[in-house]
Amino acid sequence: MNANPCAATLIAPCGINCRLCRAYGRDKKACPGCRGEDTFKSKSCLACRIKNCEKRAKGGFEYCFDCDEFPCASVSHLDKRYRTRYGTSTMDNLLSIKEIGIINFVNHEDKKWTCPECGSLICMHKPQCLVCGYAWHK
Repeated sequence: MNANPCAATLIAPCGINCRLCRAYGRDKKACPGCRGEDTFKSKSCLACRIKNCEKRAKGGFEYCFDCDEFPCASVSHLDKRYRTRYGTSTMDNLLSIKEIGIINFVNHEDKKWTCPECGSLICMHKPQCLVCGYAWHK
């Protein structure tokens, strides 16, 4: 399975895979992902410190690992929250992207987060497939 290059644009600067977010996967008013237009994004996503980081914008880099302050307090806090709540690490994602490249990372994510029952991508925020109901554990 080779990743669609467009899927790479759905990896946020912090390493979150937006394709696995419940807001991205909803039927109505789906979020376009962190790098997409602001239409249908939640208030917390619009106000995201990482997405709106001036240092990242001024430096012109796509991912936080290119910043001389990586990992900053914002990335560290987000990583702790996602490790605890959703069993995934934004910092591990970023280090993987840096090591193997974005396309290989997306390919790995597709394999890791594909439902073994129906083949749909599993939402990282829910412990079951939103399509067929298959229960997975972090």
